[in-house]
Amino acid sequence: MPVFHAAVAAPAAIRRRALVPMVCALLLAGCTWYHREPLAPQDTSTSARSLERVRIDASTMPLPELAAHRFDPSDGLDIDEVAMLGVANNPELKLARDDLGIARAQAYSAGLLPDPQLSVSSDYPGAIGTTRAFNYGLSIDVMAIVLRSANRQSADATVAKTDLGLLWQEWQIVAQARQLFIKTRFQQDTLPLLQRQRDLARTRYERMAEARRDGNLTDDTLTAALTSYSDARKQYTDAERAAEQTHHDLNALLGLSPEVEVQLQAPAQGGSSDEPGDLSDATLDAALSHLAQRRPDLIALQAGYEAQEQKYRAAILSQFPSLSVGFVRARDTSNIYTSGFQVNLSLPIFNRNQGNVAIEKATRQRLRDEYQSRLNQAYADVAHLRADNTILTRQLHQTEAALPDVDVAAQHAAAAYAEHNLTLGAYTDAQSASLTKRIDVATLRESLAEQRVGLQALLGSAIPDAFSSAQTYTDTHAK
Repeated sequence: MPVFHAAVAAPAAIRRRALVPMVCALLLAGCTWYHREPLAPQDTSTSARSLERVRIDASTMPLPELAAHRFDPSDGLDIDEVAMLGVANNPELKLARDDLGIARAQAYSAGLLPDPQLSVSSDYPGAIGTTRAFNYGLSIDVMAIVLRSANRQSADATVAKTDLGLLWQEWQIVAQARQLFIKTRFQQDTLPLLQRQRDLARTRYERMAEARRDGNLTDDTLTAALTSYSDARKQYTDAERAAEQTHHDLNALLGLSPEVEVQLQAPAQGGSSDEPGDLSDATLDAALSHLAQRRPDLIALQAGYEAQEQKYRAAILSQFPSLSVGFVRARDTSNIYTSGFQVNLSLPIFNRNQGNVAIEKATRQRLRDEYQSRLNQAYADVAHLRADNTILTRQLHQTEAALPDVDVAAQHAAAAYAEHNLTLGAYTDAQSASLTKRIDVATLRESLAEQRVGLQALLGSAIPDAFSSAQTYTDTHAK
């Protein structure tokens, strides 16, 4: 008889031993394995050779005018291609996209059901005639299931907030890239004018220095010429330094190595970098009326507020007793089997989650105030740019109106000087006045162009010549 039991028990034991590896293999199959990813030991910024091989999918661009534009760096970069490269290669945007990946992973985690808890215990009695006791239990956290809906909605709203925040950052990178393009082109145009002005002042000073050595000029006149030359030389040197700073800022924004010299295309006639036309009050007022539904950062704050609403709701639900239920199968030392259930219940006597409720409520209030503050600041920024635009436009018109006269005076002075009917000082003064006026006009035009780009970034798709249908893309990200 014992032999019979052993023969029957052996296959069962073998099956149990074979079942354990199979269960372990199934559990391990769903696990993620660790793979080491070392840090790069050298600079990985885009080099000049790498830039030639850059390919950008226009459909990934955040604005419709960029999505419709072809990226081709072989013939230099126009203002839209610079913006596209900034969106695709900016280091800060890469980090923002990583943050979006983290938010999506957190939303995925928030939607997962809690794992059941398995408890196993065994007792080995020392008395003869008794049986090994065991206790098997399987339970699950009920409150985790109750809170799952609020946690998941909060995580989804956080994903929307992060996605819209990324879109807003992309808008800002587009604006910065365009402004740096405009600034670079301005500096390329004005540096030769400043160089001519410096050379004229130097020539004047050198001639006067010769006259002073010959005793034909007083010291005070020579000092005035030297001061003028020093000012012109400093102005040119400051412009050179500003151009180098712009080159550094542009390369950093585009994720390029410092040695890369970006070739910028001259703007086409009628292009977005030409002098912007006047904006009507009706256009700006219409843009402001829908600002909260257009600006990605404002929509992102709305999504963040909704995420906090769900966190506040979850904190209130957590006031109720924490509950977990399960089933138990046990055997005692006298070989008696029992089956039952277990309930673990917290007693809300002291804590009752009141601290977390207060924290989430205060956080919700802060987000509400942050949204209102950002909206108010947006209106104030637009009002400031509108007022400044009016002043700059008036100043530009006045300066341009005076330009023909000084140009004509410079031409007459040049003709008279060539015929030896005008002194060098008078000739230099006339030429410098013309150059200064041209630099003033270029500076005002640059300021107006950069200001228009800033308004486009603040108002989105509402003003002409840029972002003409960005509302659709914003709505897509808001869902």
